[in-house]
Amino acid sequence: MNAAGAANKPFLEQTVLVTGGSRGIGAAIAMRFASIGMNVVIHYRESHEAANEVARQCMKSGAKVLTVSADIRSKEQIEKMREKLEARGMVPDIVVNNAGISHYGMLADITEEVWDDVMAVNLKGTFLCTQAFLPAMVANKYGRIINVSSVWGISGASCEVVYSTAKGGMNAFTKALAKELAPSGITVNAVAPGVVDTDMMQGFDPDEKSLLQNEIPAGRFAQPDEIASLVYFLALPESGYITGQIISPNGGWLT
Repeated sequence: MNAAGAANKPFLEQTVLVTGGSRGIGAAIAMRFASIGMNVVIHYRESHEAANEVARQCMKSGAKVLTVSADIRSKEQIEKMREKLEARGMVPDIVVNNAGISHYGMLADITEEVWDDVMAVNLKGTFLCTQAFLPAMVANKYGRIINVSSVWGISGASCEVVYSTAKGGMNAFTKALAKELAPSGITVNAVAPGVVDTDMMQGFDPDEKSLLQNEIPAGRFAQPDEIASLVYFLALPESGYITGQIISPNGGWLT
């Protein structure tokens, strides 16, 4: 960690932005940081009530919490979000690019619109959010960028070509940007979970879930809190020598 950054702002006084923080992994990440009283910004696009509920849970720990809506596919909306955070004195020291969408289907059946949308949310959104908040980190010679990827971005998945491609791009983005920003005291890492027990699993019936669990050496799906713990660890000041890594908590499914 850059010594000046540590002296200027203790960890507990830093601000974390979690995109897609209204549910699932994003909500768990927001609540993990809030549990120690950090400043937390919960981004969402349309799930206003869900984001407010996560905010209420976070505030129970004494955290300063702000919810903010933006379409991360839009540079204009991200710039407005940045301006709002600056006005509230909550410019993030830690950016968690968690917002994402998936798509299941044969490549032959994927429309250009679906391809563009999955890429825009998962990959372009990560680029735009990172770019918007990077100048402050560079000026401070300190920062953490943590991208929530997927095991499919490492291994690829049949019938999830577009999603796998987007997450693979996120992994490459992570590795390249880590080299670019290391001299500025900023780390860039990706967390690439296996199957996590979230709303994304609602499309699977019990038999499909059972078959999937049997493929995982740990014999179960991950809980969102387990992914949040890894994200939190990568954000710590003492994790400053870990950068450019794609870490996959997957229960031994992919080694």
